[in-house]
Amino acid sequence: MPYVVGLLAAGCVTLLFVALYELATTPTRAVARELEELRRNEPSPFGSVARRRRQSKREKLGEVIRILGERVERGGIDLEGLGKRLVQAGYWGPEAVRIFLGVRVVTAAGLTATALLVGALVDARIMATLLVGLWLAILGWLIPGWYVTQRRNARRAEIQLVLADALDLLVACVEAGMGLNQALVRVSDEIRNVCQPLAEEFTMVNLEIRAGAPRAQALRNLAERTGSDDIQALVSTLIQTDRFGTSIGRALRVQAETLRQKRRQRAEEAAAKTTIKLLFPLVLFVFPALFVVVLGPGVIQVVTALLEIL
Repeated sequence: MPYVVGLLAAGCVTLLFVALYELATTPTRAVARELEELRRNEPSPFGSVARRRRQSKREKLGEVIRILGERVERGGIDLEGLGKRLVQAGYWGPEAVRIFLGVRVVTAAGLTATALLVGALVDARIMATLLVGLWLAILGWLIPGWYVTQRRNARRAEIQLVLADALDLLVACVEAGMGLNQALVRVSDEIRNVCQPLAEEFTMVNLEIRAGAPRAQALRNLAERTGSDDIQALVSTLIQTDRFGTSIGRALRVQAETLRQKRRQRAEEAAAKTTIKLLFPLVLFVFPALFVVVLGPGVIQVVTALLEIL
């Protein structure tokens, strides 16, 4: 036990010195990093050649991934649902589906090849190596889909968090005399540093309207791209307001109040779930240590008394 305590104390002291060193050298390293970036961005023929080579390599890699995605795309995969998931995750490119499928193939093949190589190096059994390779191939196929799902959920939550404040700005712009299109552009410029996804979505709505799409269709596309229930309610309100000729500012104000109330209810719900979530860490980590501290001396005395009796 003294050796363990000494090792833990030495580790804590080492981590403390490392943290102090990081805090002391962070400004210097930040300045050095900025100078390196400026030096790298200086126009020089050698730098431009290197950048072209790196860009060429990236384009070749992307072309290989797209070709693999085209091969997989010919199978029985729901491309419409997959494309919708990618759009809701923020991947709007025309080659997004093919690149996603190519990344799936590359990830599955890479993990399988790694498993086979490691199995050959450690001289493992063939059946065990093949089984591990199969599981890693399935895992490599599922990891990109999991990442896209997490990115879509995070993007949706970020939009829901800022939407009420964005509607307040939209109400102020509309009541100041702006049209809905100009108000969307203004709000997208104002919230770009706060919520990039929502600013991009508002900008896309304005671009679709300027390209000739009807406003109702552009708003429906906004709801499809985000997949958020709050955006869907907002789109329905704006379409009905445009159809019946009622006040857009009043409708947006009511919608902002509703969204703010929903946000408050979500916060209260998350706070109510905290007690249940704290139960598992308490049972797994706190209660065993508490039992050892409280019951440990008594158990030691009982065991000592039994040994003396025996």
